[in-house]
Amino acid sequence: MSSAPEMVGTARPRSLTLQRGMLGIVLFVLAWEGIARGFHLPAYTLPAVSDILASIYAKRAVLLTAAGFTLTEALVGYVLGALIGIGLAIVITLIPPTRTVLLPAATAINSVPVVAYSPLILLWFGIGMGSKFVMVALAVSFTVFLSALAGFDRVDRRSVDLLRSFGAGRLAILWRLRLPTALPLIAAGLRVSTVRSLIVAIVTEMLGAYGGLGWVIYQAVLQIDFVQVWGAIFVASAASLAFFGLIGFAEKRIIFWK
Repeated sequence: MSSAPEMVGTARPRSLTLQRGMLGIVLFVLAWEGIARGFHLPAYTLPAVSDILASIYAKRAVLLTAAGFTLTEALVGYVLGALIGIGLAIVITLIPPTRTVLLPAATAINSVPVVAYSPLILLWFGIGMGSKFVMVALAVSFTVFLSALAGFDRVDRRSVDLLRSFGAGRLAILWRLRLPTALPLIAAGLRVSTVRSLIVAIVTEMLGAYGGLGWVIYQAVLQIDFVQVWGAIFVASAASLAFFGLIGFAEKRIIFWK
């Protein structure tokens, strides 16, 4: 059982890290504002942070609607990609001969940047949300697949043999041994994929969409409104950080032994 001094000692480094992080952000924003104002930089080069925040507030309704659009695409595609990635890893683990087919095929598909598939995906699924779901799922699935497969493969062979000696089958070994062992790596893949899912959704929206932050950025560029471009980028960054934090929070609650 942890003593009170140990808990206080653990809390202090976390609090100090948070304070340093907040201070770093404040200093960065002040430096940005000072450079933009001091050198009278035009908006297309680097607008002042205060102008960006003012633009976000003025167009908050549009940006909130667009953010909801993009987050929906990212979340749905993220869930689909995670299920596909974990599912493929489970298939390879339960049926080892499939590794020689599935792993090279997945690697070949993902050896090309995901954005390169955008024209085809938009052609096949249209410029609605469906194409964004597919693109995000494609981006997320490979990352989660590799993480899950590495996690399933890292189990101690002696532990597997011990369970088999007690009559456990492949499914029982997967559930009782491989999955708990793989969870930290799966969680790491899921965390990395949060940012990737939003990036892919926004980039695909810029190529063709009815709404979303990528569509707002594209329209703002056409209108030469670079302050709004930065405003949409700020909102996208905030959404990405929130998504990343949510997955990290869930990871700490689920993988409590880590």
